[in-house]
Amino acid sequence: QVQLVESGGGSVQAGGSLTLSCAASGYTYSSYCMAWFRQTPGKEHNGVASLNDDGSTTYADFVKGRFTISKDNAKNTLYLIMNSLKPEDTAIYYCAASAGERCGGSWIGRGGPFAYWGQGTQVTVSS
Repeated sequence: QVQLVESGGGSVQAGGSLTLSCAASGYTYSSYCMAWFRQTPGKEHNGVASLNDDGSTTYADFVKGRFTISKDNAKNTLYLIMNSLKPEDTAIYYCAASAGERCGGSWIGRGGPFAYWGQGTQVTVSS
């Protein structure tokens, strides 16, 4: 059984940094896509960034240059390093993973092959 557990959310002032973690258990696909989404109240999930098993990454335009997605394969943990945070980055951040499919380079805004989801972690950025 696959389980994704996010951590690392919290409150920070604008311009600050946070690192989110997503610990994956039971996730043993050799080919995969893992990603971060975010959601604000009343709005749908928005893709933030993704990482394929081959190391290829995709970022939403609104985080390019500020956020970095990475993975520690030994720990089976996905990270989202968030720098230069803005109040509009305030959201619940979710980790997602595919069931053996890679993400295409233009999946953000079009939907991706995600079968597993974490419970989310709140990020609040104050001005």
